[in-house]
Amino acid sequence: MGKRIGKSFSSSSKFDKGAANSGVKKPYKKPFVPMDEAEKTRSFVQKRRFDKLAKETPKESIRLNKYIANSGICSRREADELITQGLVQVNGQVVTEMGYQVQKIDKVIFDGQGITPEKPVYVLLNKPKGYISTTKDEKARKTVMDLVANASPYRVFPVGRLDRSTTGVILLTNDGHMTKKLTHPSFSMKKIYHVSLDRKLDRADLNAIAEGIRLEEGIAEVDSISYIEGKPKNEVGIELHIGWNRVVRRIFQKLGYEVELLDRVMFAGLTKKNIKRGHWRILTDLEVNTLKML
Repeated sequence: MGKRIGKSFSSSSKFDKGAANSGVKKPYKKPFVPMDEAEKTRSFVQKRRFDKLAKETPKESIRLNKYIANSGICSRREADELITQGLVQVNGQVVTEMGYQVQKIDKVIFDGQGITPEKPVYVLLNKPKGYISTTKDEKARKTVMDLVANASPYRVFPVGRLDRSTTGVILLTNDGHMTKKLTHPSFSMKKIYHVSLDRKLDRADLNAIAEGIRLEEGIAEVDSISYIEGKPKNEVGIELHIGWNRVVRRIFQKLGYEVELLDRVMFAGLTKKNIKRGHWRILTDLEVNTLKML
């Protein structure tokens, strides 16, 4: 018979006894003590206060000054000043209360323009021919939104319009305040176009355009116009501030010329330099600050 090594664990009573003396402590259970009436009342009041606070301040709410600051208009401190001056409306009502809470579904208006608490995004696109400058088209034609679909997680909108046949620089942003500033006639943002005509532009017609051509809206005032150096006389550069619909094409049509190619090379100080046709880039902080100072 072989030699026995160690002890046998066949006896369950010995094993249970060893486990009981192993030093493992059972979890402590606090004895049940019923609450007295005062504790019940205090607990009930605290719960009601918590429920009331939860209702008054929804999880999706945000302080109004932060909402304004997030829209890119100004800092929180400056937003407080705008609020106290009564320049901000929430859902049609002027709000002057500090710490006022708003929700994303609320309609916040500053300076007559709706704003959103999204981070401002500024996308500069070199628009190709064949795209229209709208967010959508009922005829299912291509829009500039197709070209900037991956530019931002937020929805952006074109600032002004370029017609379908016009190419060149166009800005898209979710900053409603900036859009209003860049498109309102009172700000008169400068635009420069490269124009290719169906025939050479006579010097007399060039001078007439420089003096101002009468259109339906009035005199189309041009800041400057000139032949493009090194190019045929049917190619000219024209600079103007007015934003009338198709104004450049109509100026030349009034004198019997047809615009074959129209390319906007500058808008509000922004150019398409180093941006290939159909491509885009995000504005730099310096460019954004320059726009805000215009």
